[in-house]
Amino acid sequence: MTRTPRRASKDKKIYDLSQMIELSKSLCSVFEYSTLIESILYICMCQMRVLSAGMYIQTDYDSDSYDLKDNYSGFELSKDLVYSVNDKDPVVVYMKENPSPKTLGQLKYSVGSKGDYSQLESLNPSLVVPLKQKNRLVGFLILGERIDLGEGLRYTKYEKDQISTLASLSAVAISNSLMVEQTTTDMMTKLKLKHYFYAVLSEHMEKSRIAGFPISVLMLDIDDFKRFNDTWGHQCGDFVLQETARAISECIRSRDLAGRYGGEEFIVMLTDTDIRKAEQVAERIRKRISEQELEYDGRRMRVTVSIGVATMREGICDTPKTITNCADQALYESKKAGKNTVTVYRKYR
Repeated sequence: MTRTPRRASKDKKIYDLSQMIELSKSLCSVFEYSTLIESILYICMCQMRVLSAGMYIQTDYDSDSYDLKDNYSGFELSKDLVYSVNDKDPVVVYMKENPSPKTLGQLKYSVGSKGDYSQLESLNPSLVVPLKQKNRLVGFLILGERIDLGEGLRYTKYEKDQISTLASLSAVAISNSLMVEQTTTDMMTKLKLKHYFYAVLSEHMEKSRIAGFPISVLMLDIDDFKRFNDTWGHQCGDFVLQETARAISECIRSRDLAGRYGGEEFIVMLTDTDIRKAEQVAERIRKRISEQELEYDGRRMRVTVSIGVATMREGICDTPKTITNCADQALYESKKAGKNTVTVYRKYR
């Protein structure tokens, strides 16, 4: 029997509703921030038939700006623009009060000449979607160019309702993720706390056993750290910790994880990375830190780190504790060798 258009439309809505329920379950079960953002962007691109998507996010509850940073896919950003919007910007204020999806043209018409549209114009969005949870604007979603599948490039009311629902679910998931982020992050270095790092490492090592991809761990220690505290005070020591943490973060990928192990020690998990590549990453970090000249309170200083490297091996480095111990032993060898060096753990049996 041939279905009528009305019947087909009803079936589509039932299917879309079931998909939205599954998406809701999926989003609420992901707490790792970068993974969550990547999932949301991928879902939006597929659901809305767009070639690119990005999110301006307020990463702290007391933050006064919404930043795009690395939260995008498919866009080519202008080198002349900083993709950050103050929370007092007229466009942001308007979205807080009117959280429905809008085209750039509609935003310009509603906000008028008070708004700065340079960033949005460079992205050329097909739709801008506020991400609002209760009374808080978590951020806003930018949807790029649409794919023409013969259904028209304009968003229908049904599609706008869909993306609004997805935006609401995403706002809740992002808020939950940010709360987890704040409670698992060392406030001084912005790296992960030890207990959370071990939880994520354990999860990835379990996946490694199933999928067969390599996991490597780096243990790092700032050489002669005590001299910074004793010579220039603890605030100088804190500054050195922060700059070292920043250098580590800039030398690894978004899917890797860096943590503060304790004191002046750091730990890094490198996913899908064998021992050879892990040694290269460790050397890149060591070189980056040793070559940068830091300035604190008018004084110039240099910092070096010693690094130990270990890779997951069944029977010896197959738990978070044992792989960390192996990397720690290699770190000890780096210290013995004169510091500011990288040592790979090779005592596998």
